[in-house]
Amino acid sequence: MDIDEKTIKAALLKGERVTLECKKAQSNVPIDMWKTYSAFANTYGGLILLGVHEDLKEKDVTKRFTIIGVNDAEKIRKDIWNVVNNPEKVSMNLLKDEDVEVVEMDGKKVVAINLPRADYNTRPVYINNNPINGTYIRNHEGDYHCPKEMLTMMMRDANPEGNDRLFLKHYTMDDIDIPTLERYRNHFHSRLPDHPFNSLDHTEFLRQMGGFTLDRESGMECLNMAGLLMFGKGLPIRDRFDNLRLDYIDKSHLIGDQRYSDRLTYDGMWENNLFNFVTMVLPKLTRELPRPFKMEGMVRDDDTPQHKAVREAMTNCIIHADLMLNSVLKVEKYDDKFVFTNPGLLRLPVEQIYAGEETRARNQRIQNMFRMIGFGENLGSGFPLILSAWNEKHWLKPDLIEQRELLQVKLVLSIETKEDGSIQSKKGQKDSIKDDPIPEKWPEKWPEKWPEKAIQILRIIKEDRNITIPQLEVALQLGHTTIKKILREMQNENFIRRIGPATGGRGYWEVIEN
Repeated sequence: MDIDEKTIKAALLKGERVTLECKKAQSNVPIDMWKTYSAFANTYGGLILLGVHEDLKEKDVTKRFTIIGVNDAEKIRKDIWNVVNNPEKVSMNLLKDEDVEVVEMDGKKVVAINLPRADYNTRPVYINNNPINGTYIRNHEGDYHCPKEMLTMMMRDANPEGNDRLFLKHYTMDDIDIPTLERYRNHFHSRLPDHPFNSLDHTEFLRQMGGFTLDRESGMECLNMAGLLMFGKGLPIRDRFDNLRLDYIDKSHLIGDQRYSDRLTYDGMWENNLFNFVTMVLPKLTRELPRPFKMEGMVRDDDTPQHKAVREAMTNCIIHADLMLNSVLKVEKYDDKFVFTNPGLLRLPVEQIYAGEETRARNQRIQNMFRMIGFGENLGSGFPLILSAWNEKHWLKPDLIEQRELLQVKLVLSIETKEDGSIQSKKGQKDSIKDDPIPEKWPEKWPEKWPEKAIQILRIIKEDRNITIPQLEVALQLGHTTIKKILREMQNENFIRRIGPATGGRGYWEVIEN
């Protein structure tokens, strides 16, 4: 964007602290500005203003900022370029000439730096040649050290070969559920009857599909992450990826105090691999979508754009998920919406995804396996397909939400028009968990900041009862010990309770409604 006085004043009036940082910086570039550089680059990008003082205690945004100017704008501008081009100081220069401007305001000079968000393949952006301690993220108005879980996620994302290439030493074809693989091959043969892969045995077929690989250093042949997660037996999957849970919950047509009308999670009755999950859940999701009678030759074709869109959403939920995070891949069905939740953050800004810009899937081999049987689009056309199908029915625009504090992404597909009113208000429920009542009285022995953190925890648990302590550390920017203390006190004061085991991924949190 062009940086001028009008742009700066508009930004100051909005007071968006997540993407705005102001510093006095009258004589020199502040050392802590480079923390903000790293934080903006790793989060949403943003505008840094040198020569502007911000009074964080001032609630009136029109009085919060004071233009004080810098003494020698050209010196500061030169110092910025000297540092940003020094790899010992900053790992990546994201700036172009037009991104650093000297702007005249109220007779004073302000140095404005418009910093873009770094591409997923260049993150993390860090300072002082130290990716561990020099990587920052932006949270509200502050720059914070990037939590380890998020840092390792960024490093995985920077790998151009994707996440699911991970070589699984000692995992072999014995860990593959053959009935699952055979069902996949039936889909493959039905769609591509003349494909040469149809004549291969199971091992060679899986090798050609990218799920069985050779480690050239050791000469060992084993499954990789894609092969095991797509077609593996449940026990080997849980042994290797006990961090990941698959969950489908049908909350439609509830009667009385019913919590759900149908659920698919691990219960020992099915091999909980990704292919089984998708093929079992999709019919449940789409069975009530309208299917007009249509013939293609002598065959009925009832695969509507809306059915294709739901299939695309389900596939995207998996191929863009960071399956190495400790989280849940969840699909929910309501009377008037579908909700798809996957671990990991967006690799592109939301607006670019809506526009259909190409992004590489995190799980490229799994993506190809689905694509070969007609699931999922390529080259960025998938999300526009969903938008087009929903627009055709005049349903509410699909809502793609990045929940950075939970390290997850949600896609909400509402199956109602604007005239129908909001989903929640139609049922007489609250529009947001933020409207839920919260305790007004807190234990006097608690430290000053604990009530604020407790409120955040209550809201997060209402959103995801399977939240883990490491995820809460990321969300609240607190250490492991502090989080455990707050959770223990909240349980002692009967704000929350733990149902089931405290560890191992089989228990969950519950808010005690008073």
